[in-house]
Amino acid sequence: MKLADIKKLKVAELRSRLQEAGLDHRGLKTELVGRLWSSLDHRQSANTDEEDVKRQDDGTTFLTVVTGDLLGPASSSPVDPAAIALADQTTRKYSDSTTQTESEEGLQSPSTDSERPPGGQDEDGQAERSELEPPQTDDRGRAFYEFKEEIRYKRAKPPQAPPAREETEQEDEDTVRLDSYHSHLHFEVGPDGACGQPRFWDRFPLLWSGCRLTHGVSQGSVGYEVRLERMLFSNHAVDGLESRESYGMRIGWSLAHTSLLLGEEAFSFAYDGRARKVSGGVEDNYGETFSEGDIVGCYATFSANGSVQLSFHKNGRLMGVAFSLDASVLRGRALYPHVLCKNCAVRFLLDPTAPPWYRSPPGFIPLAALPAGLRLRNTLGPNSRAQCEVVMMVGLPASGKSHWAKARMRQHPEKHYKLLGTEELLACMMRGARERQMQQAAQCLTQLIQRAAHTPGNYILDQCNILFSAQRYKLQLFADFRHRSVVVVFPSAAEWKRRLSEHQKDGEKIPEIALLKLQVSCSLPEQHSDLLDELQYAELPQEAAGALLQEYKDEARRLLPPVPKVEKKKKYLQKKRPHPHGPLPPHWIRESSLDGWNDTMPHMQAWNPQPRYWNTVYYDQAMYYNSGYEGYW
Repeated sequence: MKLADIKKLKVAELRSRLQEAGLDHRGLKTELVGRLWSSLDHRQSANTDEEDVKRQDDGTTFLTVVTGDLLGPASSSPVDPAAIALADQTTRKYSDSTTQTESEEGLQSPSTDSERPPGGQDEDGQAERSELEPPQTDDRGRAFYEFKEEIRYKRAKPPQAPPAREETEQEDEDTVRLDSYHSHLHFEVGPDGACGQPRFWDRFPLLWSGCRLTHGVSQGSVGYEVRLERMLFSNHAVDGLESRESYGMRIGWSLAHTSLLLGEEAFSFAYDGRARKVSGGVEDNYGETFSEGDIVGCYATFSANGSVQLSFHKNGRLMGVAFSLDASVLRGRALYPHVLCKNCAVRFLLDPTAPPWYRSPPGFIPLAALPAGLRLRNTLGPNSRAQCEVVMMVGLPASGKSHWAKARMRQHPEKHYKLLGTEELLACMMRGARERQMQQAAQCLTQLIQRAAHTPGNYILDQCNILFSAQRYKLQLFADFRHRSVVVVFPSAAEWKRRLSEHQKDGEKIPEIALLKLQVSCSLPEQHSDLLDELQYAELPQEAAGALLQEYKDEARRLLPPVPKVEKKKKYLQKKRPHPHGPLPPHWIRESSLDGWNDTMPHMQAWNPQPRYWNTVYYDQAMYYNSGYEGYW
C-alpha cells in the first residue's frame, strides 16, 4: 500500500488495521498514519537490503544545515518526497526565522514576534506538528533534542518577573508534611501538604516523581500510611508499556542525602506496586500489587543495638519483613518516609488526631503523632529567591559539563544544588522507548527551568546552552536570584575528541551532521553586568576557547553541504490586490442601477449579472503558500 492510500483512510479504518497488526491504535490521525506506514515499510524493506540502507541514509540526511541566513537540507542529492513526508509524530515544525544561526556580536534580545513561549503551544492549545518523516532507526542523541528546544528561545518574548506570591512561606518546623524542598521539581505537593502527584503527568507520562516527608526517625517503632488515591490516565500513549505499567508507585524509607528515585540507590528501601521490594536498584519478589484505593502501611523498628527492620502492610494485611538492616548500615542515621510515583496521585495520613485507616501492628506509633523531640527535621530550604543562586553550564556535547557540575555539588553539599539536565530526567524514566524518553526529557526540561525560576533553591542548568538567545532568556528568568554565574567548559581539541569518543561508546551517539551544526551555532557568552555576576572558563581561557571555536566553525562550514538558495517573494505579490477581473468602479455600479447601463452592455451583464452586490475582495493565491523550507533545526 502506498503512503497516499494510507493517508486517505479514515481514523476508524486506520485503527482497525493497526489492531489487526497488533499495534497501538491510540493517538491522532498523523500518529496512526505514521505507525501504519512504519509497519508496512518495515515488512517491505525486510526483503531488500539496499532499500534498507537507503532509508537509513534518508533518516540522517533530513537534518537541516544552519549556516548564514539560509536553511537547507543536509544533502544536495534529491530525496524521495514520499519519504520526507513521514516524520516522528511528536517532532515540531520550525520556520526559517527560528532555525537561522544567531549573530555572534553579543547576547541578543529574543524576538517578540511570537506569542508562544518556549515549549509552548499554539493558539488552539495544540502543539505544532511537522509533516510525517521516515521512521528513525538511529539514535539521534540528547544533544539533538536539547538543541531543538534551545531554538525555541529565538522567538520567545522576554520573560516576565516571577510573582511575589511564589515565595515559600515559613512553615511550622514541627508539622509533618510532604517536603517540597526535598522533592523533584516535577512533583506537585497539595495545599494541605498531605497529598501529591506528578506535575506533568499528562504531557510526560514516562516520568517518575519523588518526594520525602519533612521529618524522619532514628529510634523506636514508627509507621505511617499512604493511599493510592487515583490513577491519572494520560491522553498520550506510553509506547512499549502495558496498561498496568503506565502508572506505578513505590513507598518506603530513605536517608536524607540519597536520590529521590526511591529504591535505585543504597540506603533507599521501597515496596514497589508491582509486587517487588527494591533497594540499590535490585528487585525481589515481595507482597502484592497495588491498585487504585489501596492503602499501604510502612513500619520501621529500630532496635537498641542499632539494627532496623522494615515491614509493610497492604489494606491491613501484613506483607512480612522486607528489609533487615544491620547496625553498621545506617550507623544511627535517620530514615525519612519517601514516595515515588508515576501517573497516580497519593495521600498520606498525617493528621495526628485522626484515627488510622487500618490498625497498625502492636507497639507502633504513627509518625505524625510522635512527640516533636523524637522526630528529626530534614534540612530547611531558603524562603526567598534572593537567597539563591543559579549556575548555567555552556559547552559543546561531551565537553565535560555534567562532570564539572557533579564535582561542584560534591564540593558544596551545604548548598543542596538541584541539577537540571536531560540526563537527570532520563534517569526518572525507567521504562519506555529510548527515543521517546530523550524527546520527553528535553521538552520537560524546558518546563522545569521555568518552574525553577519561581521556586527558591540553588540550581545548576546542565545543558549545552550554546545559543545567545537561550543564554539570555534563561538568565532573565532568574533575574531576582542573588547570584547568577555561567561556567564555560571548553577543552582542547584533542581532549574534546577523546571525550566525545568515550561519550559515543557509552551509547550517546551524535550524528555527524548534527555535531557540525552544533559547532556552527555555538556562541560563547561574554560578561554583562545586567545578566551575570560571574563568568568562569573551566578549562581553556576565554581567548583560547574563542580562537578554537572559530576553527571549529570554519571547519564545520567547509564540511557541511551547500545550502540551496530560496527565492524570495516579491513585495507586490505579498500585498492585497484585486482580481484581474475585479469589481467595477463604484460610479459604474451606481449608474447601472439608475439608467439601465447593464441593458446596453449585455456582455458585462453576463459577466456580472448583479454588479451592485459585487464587493468581494480577491487575493493572489501565492500569498497562502510558504515557499521557504521548513526544517527541524
